[in-house]
Amino acid sequence: MDSQFNVTYLTLDGHVEVQRYRYLYFVIMLTVYVLIICSNSTIVCIIALHRNLHEPMYMFIAALLINSVLYSTNIYPRLLIDFLSEKQIISYRACLFQNVMYMTFTFSEFLLLAAMSYDRYVSICKPLQYSTIMRKRTVNVCLVLSWLLPTCETAVGFILYSNSKLCIFTIRGIFCNNSIYNLQCVSSSALSVYGVLMLVNLSLLPLIFILFTYTRILIISYQNGREYRRKAAQTCLPHLLVLINFSCLFYLDVVIIRLGLNISKMTRLILTLQIVSYHSLFNPIIYGLKMKEISKRLKLLCRMKSH
Repeated sequence: MDSQFNVTYLTLDGHVEVQRYRYLYFVIMLTVYVLIICSNSTIVCIIALHRNLHEPMYMFIAALLINSVLYSTNIYPRLLIDFLSEKQIISYRACLFQNVMYMTFTFSEFLLLAAMSYDRYVSICKPLQYSTIMRKRTVNVCLVLSWLLPTCETAVGFILYSNSKLCIFTIRGIFCNNSIYNLQCVSSSALSVYGVLMLVNLSLLPLIFILFTYTRILIISYQNGREYRRKAAQTCLPHLLVLINFSCLFYLDVVIIRLGLNISKMTRLILTLQIVSYHSLFNPIIYGLKMKEISKRLKLLCRMKSH
């Protein structure tokens, strides 16, 4: 506690030998951050510049990649500063804000993936009604709600937790993840229930919806010919790969924190680095390689640069 300004500071205790390898950590994570910005931005620009890619599926992909950039920007700059600092500390309010942004962009990813699964469901299972159902207005509403709903729900959490009395001032992590909610002196049942409801509303229900839509797509695809199945797999496989990668890492982190599992600092660091890096790097690679129209334009862009 800084008594002069009445500011509570927290120590980020998840770093491993940061004093010894600070410059190595800094260079690696800066490189990863630059790759995330460049790879995601390149595909977003390709989608924005080509009018024939202004379709619902590609608009959702662009939104997902923008969300990845925002997610990374919430974590990486602060992480880079910590690597070069003598002490890895952060004020409680700043930490709470970072956590709110982290949860907002995480939940937005689930909702965007749910919107994408619905788009694929309508395209494959109801092709004749696709243009009627997936109108521009419908897409815009889905995009706005994907960011607005998590923002509103996490903002309530910020208000509820901002005045909580703390008895623990050390976070077992390298950024302000969900372990920030284990610092309070008294565990509030109301806050715990609210956290569970938010987790169910914004991640579990969208996940169930996604699994339901892809199950329906799978059933209908196998009732039709081989060419139909090939096209369904071509458009759905990238979304499923992104979903599996993202949801597994997220829920593993939630389980470890909620159950208070005592894992080593190195294991926790590796898991955290996967959470902050994998899906942000994984998304543009998957969509760039697996989506035919995007891949074709990426190859054309590479040829133009080589000449």
